[in-house]
Amino acid sequence: MDGEQPTRQAESEGFTHFDEKGAARMVDVGEKPVTRRQARAEALVRVSPATFVKIQRREFGKGDVLEVARLAGLMAVKRTADLIPLCHPLPVEASRVELRLEGETTIRITAEVMVTAKTGVEMEALTAVSVAALTLYDMCKSLDRGMEIGPIRLLEKSGGRSGRFLRESDVSTQQGSSPAREP
Repeated sequence: MDGEQPTRQAESEGFTHFDEKGAARMVDVGEKPVTRRQARAEALVRVSPATFVKIQRREFGKGDVLEVARLAGLMAVKRTADLIPLCHPLPVEASRVELRLEGETTIRITAEVMVTAKTGVEMEALTAVSVAALTLYDMCKSLDRGMEIGPIRLLEKSGGRSGRFLRESDVSTQQGSSPAREP
C-alpha cells in the first residue's frame, strides 16, 4: 500500500514525532529517566562593514542592538514550546546567550541551555540563536537589508539516552573573535 510506505520509512529512520499511521504526535517521554541535559547552538549573522561599525560603536537609535538581541534570545528559550508545535515545555534551569563580533562583518551568536528533565534542550538552544539573529536583522534592517543569517546549527548536546553529540567542526572556539560585551 502506497499510503503506508512513508510511515514505514519514517519509523525506520527514527522519526519519533509520527505515530504508526504517519500522524504527527508529541513523543511520550513518561518512561524516560530524568537526567541533566545541556545543549549549545550557534548562528552567524553577516552584515555590511558600515552596519558592523555602527553595531560595534552602539550607534543605533533603537538602542544597543546586541543587548536587545541577547535578551530576545533568552526570552525565546522560555517560549520554545509555544513556537515549535511538538516540543515539550521544559523547566529550564539556566541559559546563556552571547554575541561576539568577528572580523569586519560577522556576529556569532551562541546559546547554551541546561535542564534536568526527561527530554533535551536542543530546540531551546536553536530557538535562542534563531530569535537573537532575527532580532539583529529587525533592528538593523533600516540600514542594511542585505544581511545574511546562517548557518544555524547545534554545536553540542549531552545527557539522555543518545548521549553526547559534539560537532567536529565546532568553530565557536576559533581565535580572532571579540566578545560583544565584556564579562
